[in-house]
Amino acid sequence: MYALYNHNAPKKATNLSINSDLLNKSRALDINLSATLEQALRSALANTEAEKWKNNNKNAITEYNNFVEANGCFGDEYRHF
Repeated sequence: MYALYNHNAPKKATNLSINSDLLNKSRALDINLSATLEQALRSALANTEAEKWKNNNKNAITEYNNFVEANGCFGDEYRHF
């Protein structure tokens, strides 16, 4: 399995524009904006990569499902559940 991104890459300052009320309320609650954004980006990146993988492998998944439907799963004869 490959890493989603380089965890050791250096931090980089950037400018963002966000809703001022959202910013004020987040600051009032001492929410770490950088950590929150990084978490949101990790989640969005993981979801996007998963969708991309699913689309790239759609034909193989369909063929495998058709095979299992016609022939059963490998090792079915050894399952006891």
